[in-house]
Amino acid sequence: MGPLLALVSSFTWGLADFLGGLASRRTRIVRVLPISYLSGAIVVTIFSIFLIPGELNRDSYIYGFFAAFFGVPAIALLYVALSRGPMGIVSPITALMAGFVPVITGLLRGDKVTGIGYFGMALAALSVILVSQEKKSENSRPITMSTLLICFASGTLIGSYLTILGLAPSNQGIWTSTIARWFGFIFVGAFFLMRLKAISRDEKTQQFPWTLAIVAGIFDASANGIYQIATQKGMLSIVAVLASLYPAATALLARYFLHERLRAIQNIGVVLALAAAVCLTMA
Repeated sequence: MGPLLALVSSFTWGLADFLGGLASRRTRIVRVLPISYLSGAIVVTIFSIFLIPGELNRDSYIYGFFAAFFGVPAIALLYVALSRGPMGIVSPITALMAGFVPVITGLLRGDKVTGIGYFGMALAALSVILVSQEKKSENSRPITMSTLLICFASGTLIGSYLTILGLAPSNQGIWTSTIARWFGFIFVGAFFLMRLKAISRDEKTQQFPWTLAIVAGIFDASANGIYQIATQKGMLSIVAVLASLYPAATALLARYFLHERLRAIQNIGVVLALAAAVCLTMA
């Protein structure tokens, strides 16, 4: 059950990134994030209260705070890296590091992974690299050492966020991810207010993509909750790798809805992602 839920969370994260990317094409991401965080927080709170049984206690707030503490700067650094370097390098590095941290944590905590499981991890890592390879253009910017360091920092922080969700007590349901969402909204909202004057001056005439921002936030928060349940049902090391396959989902959504043509190497990456998913669910 855990691996299946991890795949669902991966696709949901991919869908959230796809919608968030569309929203960020229409306005600055700093305007999108407060709305996305708030909409997601409201929906997962409803899920936590009425649909998914769990105990809300002090641990929920402690784990939730530290999850947001790592998660919000992780997203900020990710967008900084994407603005400075090619997506074909930034995306796989952050995704691989995001999976690496909880995998190592799970193995150190005693996860027993079979040979086919390790093979699936290798396929997953390769698939993320291949599916992120976009066609180079004349305007492509070379990757710098500082951008690489930002990628590693972002991926490590994302991995720390996923690890905290995975280590939260299993009796909480999805309360940890819910509380983390509310703390995240507070952090993002505070930054937005500090930048409000500059943002208002830059984009007075631009229409805000309300629907995209709200729906992206709902899917992103839902993915976090599904991932937390997945870690309660399966090994952290396996669940984290499956969840890190989200770039493949984003690429497929762009292919079918935006008619962006995937390169041959990206198609190979998608196939390897499917093969990795099969191997890891059998591990």
